[in-house]
Amino acid sequence: MGEIQNLLAVLMISFGAFFMFVGSCGIVRLPDFYSRSHAASLGDTLGIILVLGGLMVYEGFTMNSAKLFIAIVFVAHASPTGSHAIARAAFRAGLKPWFKTNESDRE
Repeated sequence: MGEIQNLLAVLMISFGAFFMFVGSCGIVRLPDFYSRSHAASLGDTLGIILVLGGLMVYEGFTMNSAKLFIAIVFVAHASPTGSHAIARAAFRAGLKPWFKTNESDRE
């Protein structure tokens, strides 16, 4: 049982780190504020939830797991809400979304 538990914990933590890395690449590669904040919020939220979930699996059924679960619930609610509020404030402040222009539209 211990080996399966450790393997699952390592897989969850690795996938969480992967999603955080992909979100970081999205911040660098995407063209405007809205798509960058989208990549950052999705990657960070999913990555942190997977990492904390992997730590819960590794720890087992203890008080520390309960604290990690509370942290997961907080991150799952606060991160998307905060990202939405920041994007909405940017839109209300007049920051326009980026649109791809076609060559035929320029004529």
